[in-house]
Amino acid sequence: MKTYRTYLFDFDYTLADSSKGIVMCYRIVLERHGHTGFSDGDIKRTIGKTLVESFSILSGVTDAGILETYRKEYVKEADKYMTANTRLFPETAEVLAKLKAQGAKIGIISTKYRYRIMELLSHALPEGTIDLIVGGEDVQTPKPSPEGVFIALEKLQAEKTSTLYIGDSTVDAETARAAGTDFAGVLHGTTTREELAAYPHVDVMKDLTKLL
Repeated sequence: MKTYRTYLFDFDYTLADSSKGIVMCYRIVLERHGHTGFSDGDIKRTIGKTLVESFSILSGVTDAGILETYRKEYVKEADKYMTANTRLFPETAEVLAKLKAQGAKIGIISTKYRYRIMELLSHALPEGTIDLIVGGEDVQTPKPSPEGVFIALEKLQAEKTSTLYIGDSTVDAETARAAGTDFAGVLHGTTTREELAAYPHVDVMKDLTKLL
């Protein structure tokens, strides 16, 4: 794979596995309101979407006010459970450190809130590893809108042609395509190689080590 000057990563199922905490928090909120009949796999397949989108998919609720209530309750549960139930993938820290040592700029574009990612990474990575985090609270339109990528490109003073976006889902592939950057898929999540390969891509990787 060619070397890029800027690497923009999705977070969940790309750099870290927070599925245990995510499943826990969704279950608490959904079951509190009488929603049952979904599996852990059903929840995991919504990772990467906004909380409101995921709650609507899992519960069948479309009322904006109810979904916002669920979202707020999820955030409160996540404050208690998410950090303790999130782990970086085994190769993440080493890959990021080597990319950084090569002089690359590194950013994260996620629907997860920025403060949550910062809390998680403060325990897992040396300070300064990540140059920029664009979280769900930083954009008006979530992925696959390219807004978050455009914010990162501007703040990092990066060019599209020298930027690679890395993610695990078709939402990430759509985001990269909309932003006009190269895309590499990683098979850490529930999306298959075939699903990712259906989009423009430079690679679909088993893990992040292929970036080096």
